Formats: sequence, C-alpha cells, structure tokens
Amino acid sequence: MSVGLMPAANPPVFDSLECVSRSHEVQRLAWRIKACVDQADAVLATLRRAQLDHWLSPAGRAYRTTIAVHASALMRARESLDSAAALVLRHSQNVSVSGERGP
Repeated sequence: MSVGLMPAANPPVFDSLECVSRSHEVQRLAWRIKACVDQADAVLATLRRAQLDHWLSPAGRAYRTTIAVHASALMRARESLDSAAALVLRHSQNVSVSGERGP
C-alpha cells in the first residue's frame, strides 16, 4: 500500500464572508508588522541622536562603532519587516480573491 495524498471526499466549500474575514485578519497582521517598522524607524532615529559626535576619545569612537553596528543590524531587520508587511498585505488580497472564485 503506497502512502500518498488522497483526494478529499468532500472538497472545501468557500464561504465569501469567511474569506473576507480572513482577508481582514491578514491585513491587520500586515498593519501590525508595519507598526513594527515604524517602531524600528523611531529607534534608528534615537540611535542617530545618541552618536555623541563631540566625544572624540577612543572610548567615544568605540561607542559610535558599537552604535553603528547595532543600527546596521536594526536597519536590516527593518527592511525585512517592511518586505514581510508587503508580502502579507499581498497575501490578504489573494485570500479575498480566492473567496470570490468559489469552489
């Protein structure tokens, strides 16, 4: 006996209201991710203000280097979140379109 995918006896029935609701839930997730992007932007702005450019000692340079490393990592994370938000929003549109097509 082979193990494989068996066709469903009863294919799923798509309820348009359920799809709209799911689409809205996915959109809300995208908006929450966008809020994280906004928070990352705020932290990046704070890091820029915390550079202490007037502190010229070796400790000041080390401090600025450390801030720059963390800011760079946060910027990469921010870019990933921004891309994720766009993908999730696009998915929410696909969820609502799949409901319009029907079974």
